[in-house]
Amino acid sequence: MLLIKNGKIITMADKNYNSGSILIKDKKIVEIGENININSNEDCKIIDAENCWVMPGIIEAHCHIGIQEERKGFEGNDCNETNESITPYLRALDGINVMDSAFHNALTAGITGVMVGPGSSNVVGGQFVFIKTHGRTIDNMAVLEPAAMKIAFGENIKTNYNQKNMMPSTRMSIAALLREELFEAQKYNQNKKNAMKNGDSFDEVFRRECWLPVINREIPLKAHVHRADDILTAIRIAKEFNLRLTLDHCTEGHLISEEIKEAGFPAIVGPSLAIRNKIETQNADFKTAGILHKAGVKVAITTDHPVTRIQDLPICAGFAAREGLGIEEGLKAITINAAEICNVSDKVGSLEIGKDADIAIFDGNPMEVFTKTMYTIIDGEIVYEAKDIDN
Repeated sequence: MLLIKNGKIITMADKNYNSGSILIKDKKIVEIGENININSNEDCKIIDAENCWVMPGIIEAHCHIGIQEERKGFEGNDCNETNESITPYLRALDGINVMDSAFHNALTAGITGVMVGPGSSNVVGGQFVFIKTHGRTIDNMAVLEPAAMKIAFGENIKTNYNQKNMMPSTRMSIAALLREELFEAQKYNQNKKNAMKNGDSFDEVFRRECWLPVINREIPLKAHVHRADDILTAIRIAKEFNLRLTLDHCTEGHLISEEIKEAGFPAIVGPSLAIRNKIETQNADFKTAGILHKAGVKVAITTDHPVTRIQDLPICAGFAAREGLGIEEGLKAITINAAEICNVSDKVGSLEIGKDADIAIFDGNPMEVFTKTMYTIIDGEIVYEAKDIDN
């Protein structure tokens, strides 16, 4: 058992506490309140969080931690399969190295959950996975797999395949290839359902089976989109095929905020703390998240690690908060909103009884640069303490 007491508890749910306690048992939150009494005979570790903020563990809704390792060049980069433009059958689960030093960096920032997947060099990149940030085996760290199907539009794909003198090298061909793939996936799905209904034999196809969770609306398309026209193309195609969708990066989302609100899809905004090194990111700005929120769009913040370092996620949320998102929504963008967009809010993203005991304790607001992470807790286990830092 673990008891956290005397902390300022920000639950991201119905009620907060200026001085409250959280009781953890068997990896879950079992009680939250102003005062929690425990039996003196019970074996219980106690954390006194006086003058500290106690929050849900922070969540990164889009990154490449472990699949594009730091300082390891080609040998550590498994983010993009650049020799085939349609690769839905790739699984991030098979490419993540949990020994990547960035996982420790995440823990030092109170980040307990991350959505990890392929990059944006292909029209269809493969399947994302949502994992915890502590562990030695990816299978044990996985919370939801598959969690989304990566698709991409715009400059990265055009550059990659134009260099090879291959299709797609235009935005038209990117959209056309995606439509063709989704058309075939829908047809495969219907044929399989008909065969099962009629009791007929059916030969499963590996390259099509991975699409079924998408076609059946169990997981979303995760769309790499920066420019406004690419955002609208992603929305158009998702609507045509009646699919779920997240708008990742959404760099020019502030230019078409009303259209995104009308479409009803959430946005994962960022990396805004990065160089504008591409034509399609020239309008990148921290104001985007706030404008989208005020229009009624559900927003999360991303570092797109390693584009921006994962440990800077709370600071990125702070910049967005300063530029119009506000403090409360800034915190939501890296906790409950991120969890809801990643389809894991039944387990993480808020401090509620029955949820996973993934908790971060800070000596102040984590969106402020001088704030220090005091404890990071995953599944009720203390996996990082500030005293671990060699000062």
